[in-house]
Amino acid sequence: MLRLSGLKLPLDHPAEAMPAAICERLGIAPHELLNHVVVRRGNDARRKNAIQLVYTVDVELTDEAAVLARFDKDHDVRPRPDTDYKFVAKAVEGWSGKRPVVIGAGPCGLFAGLILAQMGFRPIILDRGKVVRERTKDTWGLWRRGELNPDSNVQFGEGGAGTFSDGKLYCRVKDPRFLGRKVLEEFVEAGAPDDILTEAHPHIGTFRLVTMVEAMRRQIEALGGEYRWQHRVEDIELERQGDGTQRLRGLHLHGGSFIEADHVVMAVGHSARPTFEMLHRRGVHIEPKPFSIGVRIEHPQSWIDRARFGQCAGHPALGAAAYSLAHHCANDRTVYSFCMCPGGRVVAATSEEGCVVTNGMSQYSRAEFNANSGLVVGIDPQRDYPEGPLAGIDLQRRLESLAYVAGGSSYNAPGQTVGDFLAGRASTQLGEVIPSYKPGVTLTDLSSFLPDFVLEAFREALPAFGRQIANYDHPDAIMTGVETRTSSPIRITRGKDFQSLNVAGLYPAGEGAGYAGGILSAAIDGIKVAEAVALGIAAR
Repeated sequence: MLRLSGLKLPLDHPAEAMPAAICERLGIAPHELLNHVVVRRGNDARRKNAIQLVYTVDVELTDEAAVLARFDKDHDVRPRPDTDYKFVAKAVEGWSGKRPVVIGAGPCGLFAGLILAQMGFRPIILDRGKVVRERTKDTWGLWRRGELNPDSNVQFGEGGAGTFSDGKLYCRVKDPRFLGRKVLEEFVEAGAPDDILTEAHPHIGTFRLVTMVEAMRRQIEALGGEYRWQHRVEDIELERQGDGTQRLRGLHLHGGSFIEADHVVMAVGHSARPTFEMLHRRGVHIEPKPFSIGVRIEHPQSWIDRARFGQCAGHPALGAAAYSLAHHCANDRTVYSFCMCPGGRVVAATSEEGCVVTNGMSQYSRAEFNANSGLVVGIDPQRDYPEGPLAGIDLQRRLESLAYVAGGSSYNAPGQTVGDFLAGRASTQLGEVIPSYKPGVTLTDLSSFLPDFVLEAFREALPAFGRQIANYDHPDAIMTGVETRTSSPIRITRGKDFQSLNVAGLYPAGEGAGYAGGILSAAIDGIKVAEAVALGIAAR
């Protein structure tokens, strides 16, 4: 088969238009097209009054060699790639070696555990939180009653932070082995809608993610894997080798128990601050990493739909509109949208007492009233937190504590309308936009907790964004904060073998270790690290 990319058709094209368009694009007669399968569908909305759907299609032809020869310089016509996943190793039948351990049950740990289980290595998966349904109850406890469980919340527990998000399943990482396809196929097998295999920007939403991670847990357990919930790793056991290097020998857990282990996947999330502090004390090589800080901004979804799709807003083939914005400011800071959630809500995402953290989530339908996005400013260690590897964590905590106080010391989020923010005055009443954050929003002045350079950058960027998306800088749009958990503030450095640079047997992985930024990229990294672990076990 051949793969044809960039095939454009009108928004309301009939089904029979597809084969005709393929034949016209390839210059072939209808009888030469034997079959076609849609691989990917996106849209081109640059002309709002003439929006087009853009397809990637696998086609079967009577003479594929002749067509390839004719289009040999056309990158949109090429042989269909092999996207099937191939295991790098398999445990021998009856394998009874020392089992690998995965710390963290988020997307990275989930796929590291799944791949190891599918290869026959019966992993042990540890998580400080609870199974997803119990965790959901604890999370709602914060949202509805302002009661935080530090071990079971938006950040910690089965499914990780991605469970309470928009469930976006796309990323910008290079993926020559099509590991992302393996992730999507496993999700579909676990109950995700089939359209995630073909949509250019697939998403799932929280409710579906809950049932999916449960199904994947059952598969891992059926293959010999084991979950241990409410097991918090408090220390690691290291052994110095004859050549002076250190090797991991086990894990000390809260409560005093010990797990002997030679291969440990460190798949903790970006909020596992006590783990980062413990690793730093133990001398594991950690370096500070850039991340971003800011707020969540909300608009009615109908405003964004009209701005992006014009008269086509509401068309079922388009769904709720998203956006991606960036502006480089005069103060040499970049403001950009982050984790945009169409038709969703802003949620309380703290994992520590006395702190307020915002994040965004939405359901598969994306049918709630508001659109929200992170509005954030990039920061970096040398310029903003040069005090050491963990200085970014200190900065996060400081801002989150200030936001907690600004919100009334009750887990309410501090908020301000865009109009009041641009005018430099505290907000005292809402306009047309009603904030979605729970437990609630306390109107105030964002300058009480955001650094001056962030305020300055926002004041320049908001009008610029308003020129790109109508009403983006509308006076009634609402900003709530603080958004600090955009990515991990540290990187647990590793080598080409995916092991820590200075501790053999420790495999830093995923978002918390600084190697991913979202569900799909974290899952892909989990697969790569699981493969490295399997090869390491097989070589012993």
